[in-house]
Amino acid sequence: MLRFAANLTHLFAELPYLDRFDAAAESGFKAVEVLFPYEVAAQETLSALTRNGLGMVLINAPPPNYTGGPRGFAAVCGLEDRFRYDMRRAFRYAEALGVNIVHVMAGVAEGPDARAVFVENLKYAADAAPAGLMLTIEPLNPVAQPGYFLNSFDLAVDVIAAVDAPNLSLQFDSYHAQAITGDAVVCYNAVAPFVRHIQIGDAPDRTAPSTGVVEFDALFQAIEASGYEGWISAEYDPRGKTEDSLAWRRGL
Repeated sequence: MLRFAANLTHLFAELPYLDRFDAAAESGFKAVEVLFPYEVAAQETLSALTRNGLGMVLINAPPPNYTGGPRGFAAVCGLEDRFRYDMRRAFRYAEALGVNIVHVMAGVAEGPDARAVFVENLKYAADAAPAGLMLTIEPLNPVAQPGYFLNSFDLAVDVIAAVDAPNLSLQFDSYHAQAITGDAVVCYNAVAPFVRHIQIGDAPDRTAPSTGVVEFDALFQAIEASGYEGWISAEYDPRGKTEDSLAWRRGL
């Protein structure tokens, strides 16, 4: 049985941050994720989770650089010390919120030196991560994230193999997969053994499932057939109120 979580960075964005947890629970979600929760004290977020009986399944890392730098830089040469410092902060947030998946963002970079730095930073993060915490990397399409280093699934699988850590895996996003490969379903079937977290949004505009070109009936069938047991997080931009965009869950 497929389990759906709500990405509260995208869903219920018409509401103040802490109110989004109440709205997600009222809409039937049992779990949520927040891409960058660092601007709010962890205890406030934890209270919102607790009062609604919600689990927090994922956050992104490293935290935003408030001096104006990029959000992610795991593949950027020269920022290794900053990466380690910020990852330690991300791990503290993950532990405080009971998060078991942290998505490590590669940042804008290119070339073999960037790959080497990315691999070494991921090895450090995998070794330093608290017990039970899974790290993920996610290919992002070049239209949405120009210059992003991790822009293909072949590269993601290559990096995961190079790091060779049991707590590093692949994050699959249907919106990015469709944009990168032209067929999110074929892509999922090719990489399913590496996937430990899934996010869904339709293409080409990251809208609700079944409003674009991704074949979600086939994708959900492929996910079930693969034996995937994790959460599937709805990460899309509703056209209007979030509660009016949830028809795709009917019958699931």
